[in-house]
Amino acid sequence: MDTILYLIRHAESPYIAGEELERGLSPKGQEDAERVKLILHNEKINQFYSSPYARAVSTIRPLAEERKQTIQLINDLRERTIGDITGTGFYEAKRAVYQDFTFSFPEGESSAAAQKRAVRVVEQLLIQHAGDSIVIGTHGDIMTLLLNYFDPHYGFGFWQSASMPDIYKAEFTSLQLKRITREWSEQSY
Repeated sequence: MDTILYLIRHAESPYIAGEELERGLSPKGQEDAERVKLILHNEKINQFYSSPYARAVSTIRPLAEERKQTIQLINDLRERTIGDITGTGFYEAKRAVYQDFTFSFPEGESSAAAQKRAVRVVEQLLIQHAGDSIVIGTHGDIMTLLLNYFDPHYGFGFWQSASMPDIYKAEFTSLQLKRITREWSEQSY
């Protein structure tokens, strides 16, 4: 019996320095959260988990509310802190932490450290909810690092190409990844 994870990257959220935890969705992000609900409307989903960041929770909330399910927050699903990248461009900084998984900027978190904490959570969920379908409200780095752990093909290029929001369906047998498919679509519903 397979276990399915729906990794849902948060929708558009205006960047506000110092408000990493609290910042919500833009009007377009709110519309896209409704589209996430429509895309997954017919899927069987048993559990909802999320990063504690407001933008991740707000992206999966319409779907959870439709199902009358609560969203359980897990701190270790939070986004990676890139750290002090003064003097380095944002994309250059992201490339650096993907090229060397052990590298981190001052006050930041390496890819290896962020991946380890997120994978520990996901493996626990796969064991605890074997045979279920689980939604995880997440972020670009954490989604990429999770997928990378199970398939090294997912790296900086994937992170760069992921949209906001985005939905990836990962099918597992026990802790073994079988298949990953992209479920997000820009088409209208």
